[in-house]
Amino acid sequence: MTRFRFIWMVLGLLAATAAASADVAGLPAPMDSRRLLERSEDANGTHLKTTVTRVTLPAGYKTPLHTHESPGPRYVLKGRLKVEESGKSQVYEAGSAFWESGQWMTAENVGEGVVELLIVEINAGPR
Repeated sequence: MTRFRFIWMVLGLLAATAAASADVAGLPAPMDSRRLLERSEDANGTHLKTTVTRVTLPAGYKTPLHTHESPGPRYVLKGRLKVEESGKSQVYEAGSAFWESGQWMTAENVGEGVVELLIVEINAGPR
């Protein structure tokens, strides 16, 4: 490979990297997740692990396809949230509670500001 060709190849790679960086810079900031409570208890021969997590999604943010450790209730504290799960789509607003089944899903902030959401998970297993 000639030096001239090598320089053009390096310049091309730098230009592609810069373009990719610009695209990433245009994406919304990542979501913030804070565990508020985690507690384990034994009740009637069953071990229960309960977690409560507060999640904040910036405007325009959509989660990748994912699942949670367990199904459970979710509560929208602030904003508008679109949930796609099991081939169905539903929009929830502040004050809405819904049940997440634990299937593969995405959640997208479809409002103007941030979405704040409480996720409650209760896992039950043998003692």
